[in-house]
Amino acid sequence: MQTDVHSHTAFSDGSTLAAMIDAAETAGLDALGLTDHCIVTDDAFGRRETFDLVETYEQRRAVVDAAREDTSLTLYDAAEVSYVASEADAIREFLSTADFAYTIGSVHFADQYDYTAAAQYADADNETRRTAVERYYDAVVELVDAELFDVLGHLDLPERLPTLRGFSTTADYERVAAALADSRTVPEINAGRVNRSLNQVHPDPELFGCFHDHGVEFVLGTDSHTPDELTTRVPALEAAADRSAVAVVDVDSVLS
Repeated sequence: MQTDVHSHTAFSDGSTLAAMIDAAETAGLDALGLTDHCIVTDDAFGRRETFDLVETYEQRRAVVDAAREDTSLTLYDAAEVSYVASEADAIREFLSTADFAYTIGSVHFADQYDYTAAAQYADADNETRRTAVERYYDAVVELVDAELFDVLGHLDLPERLPTLRGFSTTADYERVAAALADSRTVPEINAGRVNRSLNQVHPDPELFGCFHDHGVEFVLGTDSHTPDELTTRVPALEAAADRSAVAVVDVDSVLS
């Protein structure tokens, strides 16, 4: 089984990477993708200041290369990149320079909407919440159509927020499935809330049917930030894959 690991911690001394590798080996994986968050341009929500892979990817690459000497795992030097439509040219240029093994593209914010925190929508009425969610899926379709990334991350990120949960519609998923059917981009089944608020993978497995109807395949991602998360989420991903109505493929099949 292959999966990706999102880490907020730089691998400058190799200790964090070594712990993730140990966890992946314990979980029975044969490959591990290191997909630190990467934000190419400044944003209104301050995330660019928090995640510095755009400046440090070469140093991290050296650490990953060194770690290959001590493990039988296949290690992928990869990245999860925030997609912003107005910055598509800058993103494309950076990805061409950085030459990651593969990239995950995710919509974390669009226009005035931040989809990583619930507070913005706490006092919003239902119409405003639905407008925010609709804008999210507009941006996801734009991401897929841009053909910048190998993998679509967080297919339905608003569903992870209690203030936006339930405002996604079947039509939203149908739009995304139709876009993916005509794209090289492969979505991920993400386990980032298995042991947190949702207690399940996302997208909601009950909605896999529309992707199956469009012939869309998925890859698996733990969205782990710690070794403990990796070892607890891998079994949940395996179970979701076994139950799903969609085809699950290895990362190798979507490499650039």
